[in-house]
Amino acid sequence: MGSATLARNVIGIIGNVISFLLFFSPAPTFYNIIQKKSVEEFKPDPYIATVLNCAFWVFYGLPFVHPNSILVLTINSVGLAFELVFLTIYYIYAPNNGRKKVLLFLLIEAIFFAVVVLITLLAVHDINRRSIVVGVLSDIFNVMMYISPLTIMAKVIKTKSVRYMPFWLSLTNFLNGLSWTTYALIHPFDLFVLISNGIGAISGLVQLILYAWYRSSKEQNNDTKASSGSGVQLSSSASGKVCCLI
Repeated sequence: MGSATLARNVIGIIGNVISFLLFFSPAPTFYNIIQKKSVEEFKPDPYIATVLNCAFWVFYGLPFVHPNSILVLTINSVGLAFELVFLTIYYIYAPNNGRKKVLLFLLIEAIFFAVVVLITLLAVHDINRRSIVVGVLSDIFNVMMYISPLTIMAKVIKTKSVRYMPFWLSLTNFLNGLSWTTYALIHPFDLFVLISNGIGAISGLVQLILYAWYRSSKEQNNDTKASSGSGVQLSSSASGKVCCLI
């Protein structure tokens, strides 16, 4: 039992680190917004959605909702703080329409979240039932975020180009889903963390497979074009690509 707890904590800490990197990854974008003092065509929608997602997982990780989930609570608290900072920066530099949109959606989310919290705490007294109610809602929002790259994957297949699907982001998403899936499988078993992150790991794996497939196809096409020029160019180009892939 002690070794299982240790293993779960280690995996959870690894998941915290990877999730932290994902939450922090938009920072350069918002730094550019500050530098330019303009949001230009930037859309705040993903960050508004992430606020509600993190809020539900913070609620889920509380001891009186789902015990033994401190690592779920910590990283989603950090994520929630990041998203609110990002949205504050957006609000400062956005035009009036953008500001109104952020305030309206955050207000709707706050009311919805408050209603769920009150109903859960006042009407659901059994801790197992609380876990189910909050866990299902958390999974719904998490799955929606994990499957959002489907549009990007469809674009990759349509264009036969990985230009719109950064490798490192796909890899990090896969590792994030994998680490939290492993965490959920170690005692005490956590079905709700498993469901959403299992889907996330599969989604990340599919992205990596697509990346490898279409990157390879692109290189084959480039090699074919190079071979029509000169043998020396083919040799140089091929060796460079092998090094890049390794």
